[in-house]
Amino acid sequence: MGSGNNISRLLGQKEKEKAAKVAATGFFTALALGAVLGILGLVFLEPFVYALGATTTIAPHAKNYIRYILIGGPYMTASLVLNNILRYQGSAYLGMMGIATGAIINIVLDPIFIFGLNLGTAGAAIATIISQFISFCILYHNSSKGGNVKIQFENFTPNWGVYKQILKGGMPSFYRQSLGSIAMICLNNSASVYGDAAVAAMAIVTRIFQFTTMIMHGFSQGYQPVCGFNYGAKRYDRVLEGFRFCVKVSAVFLTLVSAVGFVFSLQIISTFRKEDLEVVAIGTRALKFYCLAFPLASWTIMTDIILQTLGKAAKGSIVAASRQGLFFLPAILILPKKYGILGVQISQAISDVCSFLIALPIALSVINELKSKQIEIEAAEATSTRKASLDMV
Repeated sequence: MGSGNNISRLLGQKEKEKAAKVAATGFFTALALGAVLGILGLVFLEPFVYALGATTTIAPHAKNYIRYILIGGPYMTASLVLNNILRYQGSAYLGMMGIATGAIINIVLDPIFIFGLNLGTAGAAIATIISQFISFCILYHNSSKGGNVKIQFENFTPNWGVYKQILKGGMPSFYRQSLGSIAMICLNNSASVYGDAAVAAMAIVTRIFQFTTMIMHGFSQGYQPVCGFNYGAKRYDRVLEGFRFCVKVSAVFLTLVSAVGFVFSLQIISTFRKEDLEVVAIGTRALKFYCLAFPLASWTIMTDIILQTLGKAAKGSIVAASRQGLFFLPAILILPKKYGILGVQISQAISDVCSFLIALPIALSVINELKSKQIEIEAAEATSTRKASLDMV
């Protein structure tokens, strides 16, 4: 993410050579880090699985799955960089071709490896790393199409100046993703106290909202190249116009989704585990609590996106860390001790309300800053126009 939004601003400033260095550095660094993380994960697989919140009955399946996923770590990590580099250059279609192709192949291979070859969870993982490798190859091939910045090893520039810019733009995503993973670990650990049914129920609810959040992030990511290019070109009016539009659309979408989720919570959870009444009961109640505050995430997510794209690392990191970190982690660690399973079910809703209250003033301050810059630009243009008119006279 840091590579991508930095590239979009550089291209807006007509600095294509610098953008090529950022692209190559981000890609090859991700490839290397993916290999390091994969090796560490394989070496410490047993404690890793239990740290993620697996129970003794779930752990064997988790190890079978994660073992293969870690093998595919290098190119799966690099694929994320490739996709974001394409998207931030306005070539979302080329990125989508790679991601969608891999996803479709994964869907086809899953039943073959899981049931046909009787490999179970290991088969699901093997299907994933095969499909993700195909996705990686397509993304790498597409990265040089359509006048996009080419990724070449000769442009690999592993110095602090380049990494500083990448980190500045990418830290909000790092906090959001890493804290999201930690939040899932804590959620699993808190729910496991109440049995496998609680773990399964909260996993279902979480996945439902992750799917909706992915749609939101997909929509907001369409705004990122627009925001980055125009910010680099000093068209602050377009940055603001796009932000307002995205907030309105996302607010309406999340409100509708939350209303449907609240009204049909029983039917939705039953779709996944209708034979397990305890899972359905826990999941239905949790889903309703989630829905009550979920529309507020429209403002939080869009604030996170604009801050990250503009390179406002400090403010962006605060907002990115708030929803799954600053508020959710204390909630999921404290509330279950006092309210039992209810504390597990209400933690995300409380976090969404608190993160909105943090994001609101931060976003308004950035909006006012952009408005002031736009007024300065318009004033300078007006002065230049008057001067040109006088010179003509």
